[in-house]
Amino acid sequence: MKKNDSLANHFLIAMPALKDPNFFHTVTYICQHNHEGALGVIINRPAEMALNEIFEQMDIAPKTKAVGDYPVCFGGPVQMERGFILHRSGSEWKSTLPVTETVSLTTSRDLLEAMAVGEGPESPLITLGYAGWAAGQLEEEILDNAWLSVPASESVLFDLPFKDRWKAAAGGLGIDLDLLSSEAGHA
Repeated sequence: MKKNDSLANHFLIAMPALKDPNFFHTVTYICQHNHEGALGVIINRPAEMALNEIFEQMDIAPKTKAVGDYPVCFGGPVQMERGFILHRSGSEWKSTLPVTETVSLTTSRDLLEAMAVGEGPESPLITLGYAGWAAGQLEEEILDNAWLSVPASESVLFDLPFKDRWKAAAGGLGIDLDLLSSEAGHA
């Protein structure tokens, strides 16, 4: 795989025919993609919990209850007990993967502690779990018409309501997902 073939900083939009309940109508932000595989987090599947529950489980005392009102998302079916925070780059944290110059993925407690006192990044996306693919697996799934890959948009990533992200991610290319065929065509 060539460096310019990487799908990092792209959205994987689940095609309408993808029936896997983990990925049905999801948008996954790809954080890392190389010859070893890919890692991403689903950005439009809110879980039935808020950050306050994570603070409680990790014995972190938030400054105010409102600090912990951020929703938590289902990030994918891999390591669902592990937290991932997608955020705009800026401050340095102990365990951060820079995806682009402006977007990072952090997994360290120090970011949660900063958020608890109101010093974390603006509009973070907090997920439990991630989506992962072995070498060549993601490329095969794209060829099988499971995913539509499009360049990521920070406004979709951080600003839109969760329910609008699936259609908005494709809409940036002028694609109406409701009009797509579930059949793959390969010339």
